[in-house]
Amino acid sequence: MPTTPEREQQKNLEQHQRETMSALVGEQVIHTLGKPGELLKVQAPRLWENYYRVNIFVGVDPASGRVANSYFLEVDADGKIIASTLKIARQY
Repeated sequence: MPTTPEREQQKNLEQHQRETMSALVGEQVIHTLGKPGELLKVQAPRLWENYYRVNIFVGVDPASGRVANSYFLEVDADGKIIASTLKIARQY
């Protein structure tokens, strides 16, 4: 049975892996879409298993930011996008 420090280390590793995968998915969307002017943030949370919601926020500052693009994605185990609702097409 793992000790408390081992469990904490495992928990931290899993969190890091989730954050890394979310960043990878978000970067792929921006690469395909193009970088919008006034990009504030790319948010790519994992919803469940290999499904993500990616929101592209734009604006002159966070208070006036808005979602310019939003996609529901399925990715493979390596984080490669295999399906997207809406289709991601170059816009910027």
